[in-house]
Amino acid sequence: MESVYIHIPFCNNICSYCDFCKIIYNKSDVKRYLEALEKEVKEYYLNETMKTIYIGGGTPSSLNASELNQLFKIINLFNKTQYCEITFECNVNDITPELIDILINNNINRISIGVQSFNTEKLKFMDRTSNFEDLKSKMNLIRNKGINNINLDLMYGIPDEKIEVLKKDLKLLLKLNPEHISTYSLIIEDSTIAKVKGAHNINEELELEMYNYIRKKIKAKGYIHYEISNFSKPGFESKHNLNYWNNKEYYGFGLGASGYINGFRYENTKNINNYCEEQYRFEESLLSKQEIMENELILGLRKINGLNLHDFFYKYEVNIQDVFPIKPLLKSKELIYKNGNIYINPDKLYIMNEILIKLI
Repeated sequence: MESVYIHIPFCNNICSYCDFCKIIYNKSDVKRYLEALEKEVKEYYLNETMKTIYIGGGTPSSLNASELNQLFKIINLFNKTQYCEITFECNVNDITPELIDILINNNINRISIGVQSFNTEKLKFMDRTSNFEDLKSKMNLIRNKGINNINLDLMYGIPDEKIEVLKKDLKLLLKLNPEHISTYSLIIEDSTIAKVKGAHNINEELELEMYNYIRKKIKAKGYIHYEISNFSKPGFESKHNLNYWNNKEYYGFGLGASGYINGFRYENTKNINNYCEEQYRFEESLLSKQEIMENELILGLRKINGLNLHDFFYKYEVNIQDVFPIKPLLKSKELIYKNGNIYINPDKLYIMNEILIKLI
């Protein structure tokens, strides 16, 4: 076990597209939540040394200074390697010198900022605010204080969005020169405000055009496209997320968090009252060898370089082509075999789900 995810569900504002486990910030709820979080960690953590810690949400930066200090006392319960990657998710509006000082004092070395867009209409749909000059100033603040690993999130495919809007968003984002960029096409999920209001996804042809433009433009700036939705400067790939995509086990602590330990996948309750009464687990299941291999394939093929056939055989003592119908997809050039790896043809990434359905 090398990675841990900590979920902070509190937000000052609920975005219209978000289907993550979240609740509006309430001081009394935060207090009892952090107390329960500490108890959960102490109950389940087995003192392994962590290589990555990811503090996500929700909006972790919605916590005040006292609450953040309480959170980091919990984080300090974990043993860490010398170069442990510790990521903290921020809302740009929450970034202040005081916040960054707290993060640095607690060894945060990677910050992820949910920008999503600079376009007024897109932001209105998402119930968010963002300003290029403000973000530029705050990124300079972060770097001047010593954190030089920043991820920016970009969302596209908003209803009625034209590709010209995306092009401007991406141009502004690249001007900020982040070390890492995560891009997401909007999916209207059932449990979101957008769905309730009747929003619809854009047509697939436009979505593909946007995706291909993003890939081409970001790669032209020297970024590595290392996962279907993620780009980084050399050496700045997300170690934590690679742990997921490599199908390695990890802890998940907090409301609605999920984890994968000793062959068991589990999901925590999304009911804050149950959680604070120490009824943490909602669902837990032991995966069969076949299910674990399917996850290995699904997650591994999210990576642009795919997965290594020798590593697969070493882990599971079977040839991958004896378990999954690889050969027909190699013949159709939906999959490519090169240097011991199989991966999705870069020209077919947009139909990745269709390819996975053929495999599983």
